[in-house]
Amino acid sequence: MGRWQCFLGLLLFAVICIYKSGAISCYDCNSVSDKRCLGDENNKLTDDMKKHCPERKGKPYSLCRKIKQVIDFEVNGLQPDSRVIRTCGFDDSQYANKCYQRSGFGGRQEVCACQNDNCNGSSALLASIPLILGLILLKINV
Repeated sequence: MGRWQCFLGLLLFAVICIYKSGAISCYDCNSVSDKRCLGDENNKLTDDMKKHCPERKGKPYSLCRKIKQVIDFEVNGLQPDSRVIRTCGFDDSQYANKCYQRSGFGGRQEVCACQNDNCNGSSALLASIPLILGLILLKINV
């Protein structure tokens, strides 16, 4: 029985490593061209908005972003507007898995970054797979 548990543990470890090293998938949309990108009760995100993120200049994308932009009044010919942008990202700075705000004359934005598949949507079950597999392994070893 000890060898079987060891084998399952190694298999689980390999699955988690493969899962984490693969390309990330994110929602990719802009509410200016597709109102579903708002992701509210009237505009739902759909599976066709999910995208596997390719590499950019040889560097793999490592996170998903949700950006809320607001232009409060006309600036440089841009009319007041608000939008939500969901896309892939690769900035692993101190902002990974966090939100931050930026503002300037006439506008502001909130940027949220997360590191699990499709996490820039309303929910993502796949984000819990490594945790679930780890709990199963713990239960087997108890």
